[in-house]
Amino acid sequence: MVRDKVKSGLYTSASEVIREALRLMAEQDSIRQVKLDLLRQDIYAGMESGTAVVWNPEEVKKAGRKKHQERQSS
Repeated sequence: MVRDKVKSGLYTSASEVIREALRLMAEQDSIRQVKLDLLRQDIYAGMESGTAVVWNPEEVKKAGRKKHQERQSS
């Protein structure tokens, strides 16, 4: 693969190909770390937000429709 890159003319030497590959790997590692840090922050925020509440979507819809009807009749 390295030889093919040099033969293609995109790179002048094998070391240039390797250097570019290492740079891209480091960039990907940084991106992966940022994503992991953001995920950890989201998990922590979720844990700190308290206990999950069980809710019934049909009851929520019913309450919303009732409120909407009350506004329409006012």
